[in-house]
Amino acid sequence: MKESKYKSYEDLPLFLNANMVAELLGVSISKCYDLMNEKHFPALRMGSRVVVPKDKFRQWVEQRSGGGVNG
Repeated sequence: MKESKYKSYEDLPLFLNANMVAELLGVSISKCYDLMNEKHFPALRMGSRVVVPKDKFRQWVEQRSGGGVNG
């Protein structure tokens, strides 16, 4: 797996696109799009673009991992 250019949570931009989410979760881009279409995933739709606020993404990860995210 390719090493992420982001070394900590603070390095992430305010909004994540599908490629960033896929990289951070270690999943394929198609799996990421499936996830972004799930009801409880914190994706925002702006026209044809889908983005994820980094704070909401972090909360989503923490809820599902049972712990904190380092960073």
